[in-house]
Amino acid sequence: MWLVPVAILAVFMALLGTMYLDYVVDPEENLHDFPIALVNQDVGDSVGAPGEQRWVRFGDEVTDGLKQAVPADKIDLQVVAVNEASQRMQDNRVYGTIVIPSDFSKRLGILGAGSVIPGDIQRPIITLQTNPRSGAFVTEIVTQIGNRALAEVNKQVGAQLTEQVRAQLTPPPGGPPAPELTGAARVALAEPLHIVVEPFHPLPSGTGRGLTAFFYALLLLLAGLVGSMTIHTMIDAQLGFVPTEYGPWFVHFPPTPISRFHTLLIKWGVMVVTANVVAGVFLAVADALGMPIDHPLGLFLFSALAIIAVGVTGLSVLAAVGSAGLLINLILFIILGLPSSGGTVPIEATPKYLGWLANFEPMHQVFLGVRSILYFDSSGPAGLSRGVWMAALGLAIGLVLGVVITRFYDRKGLRRSGTGRRETV
Repeated sequence: MWLVPVAILAVFMALLGTMYLDYVVDPEENLHDFPIALVNQDVGDSVGAPGEQRWVRFGDEVTDGLKQAVPADKIDLQVVAVNEASQRMQDNRVYGTIVIPSDFSKRLGILGAGSVIPGDIQRPIITLQTNPRSGAFVTEIVTQIGNRALAEVNKQVGAQLTEQVRAQLTPPPGGPPAPELTGAARVALAEPLHIVVEPFHPLPSGTGRGLTAFFYALLLLLAGLVGSMTIHTMIDAQLGFVPTEYGPWFVHFPPTPISRFHTLLIKWGVMVVTANVVAGVFLAVADALGMPIDHPLGLFLFSALAIIAVGVTGLSVLAAVGSAGLLINLILFIILGLPSSGGTVPIEATPKYLGWLANFEPMHQVFLGVRSILYFDSSGPAGLSRGVWMAALGLAIGLVLGVVITRFYDRKGLRRSGTGRRETV
């Protein structure tokens, strides 16, 4: 009576603790294939004394330095053109972009000359663009990676620039002594780059710094999961297959002579109606709370589809295995789904087995669809297409599972006929 519940809950909670803690303990250590774009627009410039000038592109040296500075096993550094980088940011295919401007070599040359010649100079700029619509934690990771790599490149470029300036100041034999570099000039040359961090398409207010998509997706999963459990219990109680208790009152209706398949059809029908009502409720609540929603119809339709897919599948699992289906549904939709959703910590910063789970776990697919609708203008490549097709696939699997299992039980004579005999599968 007591040993089995304790053992089941101990295993259940061990899985829960492992999944939930493993994906947040050390995201930086778990980094793999984290996509960042690198845009080198530098057109180059001529340097050197008259008659000894040569054409250089310091942007190429910075590009090579960044490739060496970022660990290839953790960061997927993609060297692309500026338009392609912008498109990948809009489609959420990269989480950040490092931009080297077209006048980079020219500004760097002016900085070197300005260290010994009076005049106003400006340090060359490298821009680190974050993608806040990908998630709050994504922005933090991009900023850390970019600042660390660019700081290393800054030192390398500074050492090369200082060496070049000293070489230019070396006087010819018998010539007048060259001017010395001042302390301020040495400091400016040591770290010549100005790193600017700015967001790409900042999020509007009312988005919780990119967390509203995650919590909205979680609401949809819970609506489907809790809805399936509630509908399963209440319909069975109305049909007389399980008792109902209201405080000290106990009600047990006479069993209804109905097959398992037709019982499941009733539950599915109630789930479909409930999903549309709840999708509308969530939309109304979000609007009342001031959450920006540019595509309300799209959000409503996708929400209803997601709730139906989760609810139908949950009901089919309950029809197949009975009360044990409660634990199976919790494991499938919540315990395995939340850490692999990518809603808080990006998939590329979690253990690799969570990335494998994200290929089919329902919550990740729902999150991608919701995030695309809320933050990426309902872009298909940003996740909406995958979310819709995976929700449709999940719904199809749930329907097939429910039909096959209940039909099999009915044909074997394992009907919920209310005869009072014990049925064993």
